[in-house]
Amino acid sequence: MPRLVVRFSLLLLLTSIALSPVSLSAQKIEENFATAPEQLRRIEPPDPAMSFESLESRADELRYTKAFADAIDYYKAALTKKKDARVFNKMGMTELMMMRYDEAAYDFQRSLKADKTYAEAYNNLGVIRYIKKDYRGAIKNYSKAISFREDFASYHSNLGTAYFARKKFDKAMLEYQRALEIDPTVFERRSRTGISAHMATDRDRAHYHYVIAKMFAVKGDSERCLLYLRKAMEDGYNGIDNVYRENEFAGIRKDPRFAELMRARPAAIPN
Repeated sequence: MPRLVVRFSLLLLLTSIALSPVSLSAQKIEENFATAPEQLRRIEPPDPAMSFESLESRADELRYTKAFADAIDYYKAALTKKKDARVFNKMGMTELMMMRYDEAAYDFQRSLKADKTYAEAYNNLGVIRYIKKDYRGAIKNYSKAISFREDFASYHSNLGTAYFARKKFDKAMLEYQRALEIDPTVFERRSRTGISAHMATDRDRAHYHYVIAKMFAVKGDSERCLLYLRKAMEDGYNGIDNVYRENEFAGIRKDPRFAELMRARPAAIPN
């Protein structure tokens, strides 16, 4: 993949952080960022007299408005008053938005040093490993997050994506299914902010959409099944004719909309 495309994909992935106040997702959002996040300081440094709570709250506001350098200053000031796992985690998230991967990983590790059971920091460290293509490390961190918070759909979805990157499709499917059990809208919700996983290649992304379509077919959700079949075809999935043979799609093959979709055969979307 060309360097420009890789860089753009990472920017798309990183902007998804804004969707969650404490944990990251290994999904990308379909929103253009023409330049890297702003790193210039915009406001006065933190007042040493401010309380821990006030510093953290102000840092949160700055992070949400993408004043990342200022936010880090306020998180650091808060941490001089109390070594708090949540604040280390938030600072790591902010550094990740600035594409400072090593600094972000360091702060996620400091978060875990402050609280060894803090699932969000394990998940976020997994995102760093995933970005760096250390998929084994990502799987280890996501699994650790799940060991402390099994009921988070996004952790299972992230773990599924890491398994997918390692071509462990059966394990990926199990994690996606568990994510769907916890939150039936998890894929729909992420679709509105860019459902496509941060895959290494277009072929992987197309296969990913086909797997999600199969999952919805098993659940009898024709609407979403057809949506992801369309995405798979648009991404150029070359195994699309398997839909006529695989048992999971037996029900959807009876839907008139399926025949219409297959006749139309949406053209693959170019890069």
